[in-house]
Amino acid sequence: MMLVVQVPCLNEEETLPLVLSSIPQQIPGIDEIVVLVIDDGSTDRTIEVARAHGVTEFVRHHRNQGLARSFTDGIDHALALGADIVVNTDGDNQYPQGRIADLVQPILRGEADIVIADRQVGLIDHFSPSKKALQRWGSHVVNLAARTELPDAASGFRAYSRESLMRLNTVTRFSYCMETIIQAGNKNLAIASVPVVTNAKTRESRLFSSTRQHVFRSGAAITRAYVMYRPYVIFGVMAALFGVLGMAPYLRYAVLTATGDGGGHVQSLLAGAALIVMSSLCLMLGIISDLIRTNRALIETNLEHTKRARFDMLRVPTAPIDTSIDTSIDMAGIL
Repeated sequence: MMLVVQVPCLNEEETLPLVLSSIPQQIPGIDEIVVLVIDDGSTDRTIEVARAHGVTEFVRHHRNQGLARSFTDGIDHALALGADIVVNTDGDNQYPQGRIADLVQPILRGEADIVIADRQVGLIDHFSPSKKALQRWGSHVVNLAARTELPDAASGFRAYSRESLMRLNTVTRFSYCMETIIQAGNKNLAIASVPVVTNAKTRESRLFSSTRQHVFRSGAAITRAYVMYRPYVIFGVMAALFGVLGMAPYLRYAVLTATGDGGGHVQSLLAGAALIVMSSLCLMLGIISDLIRTNRALIETNLEHTKRARFDMLRVPTAPIDTSIDTSIDMAGIL
């Protein structure tokens, strides 16, 4: 059983030693632990520091590609190494690496495909009240979209089974956290949560420049992921809403006509017609989106098979081929 601990880094030469020195060397149920450093365009001594601490596996980007791309490239490398479980942490030492052993246990016991650390946001001192409220609200929205019950959907301290990684695909470039949960929830993967206490803050976040940007990008990622898997819900609600609003002017015109005062209210018919047309457009968009969703599901199934053919072949030991040729002759049989 191989565990790969991947550490995305961007100029983390100061904090990376704290991360690498606190990763467990042995975990019950794990035969081999491999540390993988993903250098997302660092301009400092991140790679040299990692090598000095014994890291031998690297994924390097010459320019900054973003957290989601770093996560995806790290996962591909880990699967190629033969990882059975992949734990994603962070190079800023935000997460307690000593809890990696607890993080992988639900997967080892066969109880979960994905395990997400609950940072217990309410206990984080450097989070402002507004940020804590946004984190809770964001987790609530993700849980609605994914049909899950996770207390901290934004946590990047996670463990993934090999099987789950074969089925998940990251599309967004900003952050994989929300998208993978929504995908996993809609693919009926088992997701568990383990409470942890984060380490002291070492630096400001480099993922976003302001809370407003974080909210906007996270909201866009959640909406995109939800539309990918349940477009009929969004467009169906919009079609019903515009349909009801479109019928209201017609009812108003009918009432006014019955009372003998409908001649001067033709604008109600025009407004109703416009809303009915919008309802019809939403309905058609819903049908088209659902067809695209079906096509996406087929593509993802094909991609899953491609991943298995690409990565699982590295795990199957090749049986030795007997190239010797028996040239002996049974003379007794001939005679």
